[in-house]
Amino acid sequence: MRRTLRQRTERKQLMAAEPDVLEELRRLRARVVDVTGALAATSDGLVLAHDTATVEPEGVAALTAAALGVSQSLADATSRGAFRELLVRGEDGYVATYAAGPAAVLTVLAGQRTNVGRLHMEARRSGARIADLVGGALSRAEHHT
Repeated sequence: MRRTLRQRTERKQLMAAEPDVLEELRRLRARVVDVTGALAATSDGLVLAHDTATVEPEGVAALTAAALGVSQSLADATSRGAFRELLVRGEDGYVATYAAGPAAVLTVLAGQRTNVGRLHMEARRSGARIADLVGGALSRAEHHT
């Protein structure tokens, strides 16, 4: 019972952070040419905010959570340390996932002409900002339980 109440409080606080997280996603899209979408989610696949028009955010968040699990296992098995980022290059562009603190991830969709170095630089900054926003929301949740 107490755990369920804590989880509800955490989700409520995380959702309260949505406007700030969404604003960060929009700033990221404005800073990097050819970014076509971005979403922030918890590491277990709950969408926190999204700025995507061409993909279904819940599905991408669920796939991101699965990829995160595999990436963490691969990093552990090869002694590479904690997960930081994952880049997938397809024929039509990129899907990049970045750690956003211990509880969240940032997934960015970009076209094939994207400057990947710029994408990494700006998305890492956005991931750090989202980590602060999510951390603050979770801290407020702890004070309410």
